[in-house]
Amino acid sequence: MDACDARIRAYKNGKTFDQCRDIAKSMNPDFKKHIEDKGKITWAEILDLAGHDEIIYKLTLKFLRRDGYDIGNHKIPEVKKF
Repeated sequence: MDACDARIRAYKNGKTFDQCRDIAKSMNPDFKKHIEDKGKITWAEILDLAGHDEIIYKLTLKFLRRDGYDIGNHKIPEVKKF
């Protein structure tokens, strides 16, 4: 049976989902430090620092929300502490 295995699918630049998740996790301490120093970080800044890789960008927001940050919405596109 020829089927795609979602666990090994290549995303941007040939990275697997697990690799993208690890990259997003490794970027979060820098984003948290930025939020502590400046009070917030915009979605545009996160996207730029993620190299315009949507998977890493979305996972980064997911992990920040999981860690207790307000990730905003389409009207307020910024991440800050609750």
